[in-house]
Amino acid sequence: MIMTNPDNGRVSFGFRRVGKDEKRERIDRLFSSVSRRYDLMNDLMSFGLHRFWKRFAVASAGLRPGERVLDAAGGSGDAARLCLGRVGARGSVVLLDTNREMIEIARNRDIDCGLPSHIHYVQGSAERPPFRERSFDCVIMAFGLRNVADAEAASCQLLKCIRWGGRLIVLEFSRLALRLAEPIYRRYCLDYLPWLGDKITGNADAYRYLGESILVHPSQERVKKMLAGAGFGRIEYFNLAGGIAAVHRAYRL
Repeated sequence: MIMTNPDNGRVSFGFRRVGKDEKRERIDRLFSSVSRRYDLMNDLMSFGLHRFWKRFAVASAGLRPGERVLDAAGGSGDAARLCLGRVGARGSVVLLDTNREMIEIARNRDIDCGLPSHIHYVQGSAERPPFRERSFDCVIMAFGLRNVADAEAASCQLLKCIRWGGRLIVLEFSRLALRLAEPIYRRYCLDYLPWLGDKITGNADAYRYLGESILVHPSQERVKKMLAGAGFGRIEYFNLAGGIAAVHRAYRL
């Protein structure tokens, strides 16, 4: 198991330990505060690479026309739109997110693209998804696992949402394969991200949390073990950019 510790169920919020409810509240306030500049920050802090990583994650899902997809912790909807392009008008895509402001940004962007009738928006948590069991052929979570308060519970609940033989795709920041680069990457996370966040969003603390959450996030192997503990099978992962990010693919067998 990965996100909890024996200290009375407290979980990581960056380098700090907080209660699960407190983390949920902090995450909601954080995303509300940066929502208007969220996509710009993603482009700047990843030098645009996050778009290629999301495309790879969606491609690894092997989506087919007519399938039903849940984009869990879907944020501003990048992954949802990519999924829609693969399942087509006969399929369906649901974007689930806890934060109302992020959902509004996703919906407004989809309206601009002419997509609102094909993507459905639900405010809710990956820890308690408001769907019937086996509702989806695929669940994708792009850069959301670090932000849930209980990753084990979310994994178990998302498993229930997937039909037998369906798959889960998790894209998340991960551990570098090249250890020699770790000091540089640590400075990037702890110094550059808060500085950039302050300049672009006026909220250095939000991106200080982001950098810390990247550094404390479990390794690829530990995430794999967590998914196995939740009941998934045929689990594999693919490192991106030397392990800066990784895609885990798992099936409900």
